[in-house]
Order: sequence, then C-alpha cells, then structure tokens
Amino acid sequence: MKIGIIADTHGNLAGWDSAMEVALSGSDLIVHCGDVLYHGPKFAPAEGYDPMALAGRINASETPVLIARGNGDSDVDQLVLDVPLQSPYVFAQVEGLRILVAHGHIQPPEELVPLAQRWGIDLLLTGHSHVPSVARHGELVHVNPGTVTYPLAPDEALRRRTCAVWEDGEVAHFDLQDGRRLAL
Repeated sequence: MKIGIIADTHGNLAGWDSAMEVALSGSDLIVHCGDVLYHGPKFAPAEGYDPMALAGRINASETPVLIARGNGDSDVDQLVLDVPLQSPYVFAQVEGLRILVAHGHIQPPEELVPLAQRWGIDLLLTGHSHVPSVARHGELVHVNPGTVTYPLAPDEALRRRTCAVWEDGEVAHFDLQDGRRLAL
C-alpha cells in the first residue's frame, strides 16, 4: 500500500501538481495534513497560487483524499471542497494500518505522540511546521511531510518544497524542486 502525504499547500496548485508528479501518483490514498487553500496573512500568495483550481484537482482525484483541518482552513473553504475538512483529527484504518492525522496547531506533535501510542496508532501524520521530519517512537511512526509552498526548515538543506510517501512500512520524503529523495 502506498500513502501519499502532503501538507500546507496554501492554495498552491503548482505545488500539488509537483507533488503528484514527483512522488504521489500511484498512491492508494492521499492524506493532506491541513492548510489546504488559503495562504493566510503571514505569507504572500506563492507562484502557482490558485485555490479554486486546487480545490478542483482535489475534488476530481480518483484516489481517495483525507484532509485534517488546519489553522488556515475555514468554513468557506469547505464550500468548494467535496472532501470534508476533519477537525481536530482524522482517524483511518486502512489494510490494518491505524492512521491518525492532525494539522498540529491545536495539539503539538509532542502531545499527539502519547495519545497516538495510547490509541495503538501505527502512523501519526502532522503538518503546520513546514519542516519535513520522520521520527519513530517504538511502534509509532510520526511523519511531517513538510510543505509544497513555504519551506521553513532551520537547516537550509531541508528548506525545500517537500512531500512524503509511506509505502510498505517505509517513509520517504521528496524534494519537489529536483525530485530527489531526501535523507532525514
């Protein structure tokens, strides 16, 4: 099973398309960790900003898409998305894999990890930080795919537009500028 993981698109159609082209095509499921359509007051619209077209792409996806509502997502966004913006969590069980998705702005990952462990979650997916990461906590794997739009990693080597893939128990992050797999 291949799960495509994306976050913090902030209305950037070009970022979504790059993620699909580089890594997410062929996924059995796409999980969006929030901040789907709006760039918010903190950021200027990025090149490729087209929230209506991005909503159209998500709505037309033949691959199922799950979305955790982010701090930049609003009730108005839900009017143009067929897929529910779920809050505060998305919980899914797919082929026996227990997945918990949260944007990460209500409860930070350090609070979500013990909760996920208590619930027997296998895969915890968060966004919000715009920093790609993967961490193992016993049987739990926590993945932040980074962002396709506004990278904020303190380490310049990771300050890239990124997404991630979970496939057969392995996590891979991809640089959307050059398509290479990142070493995390």
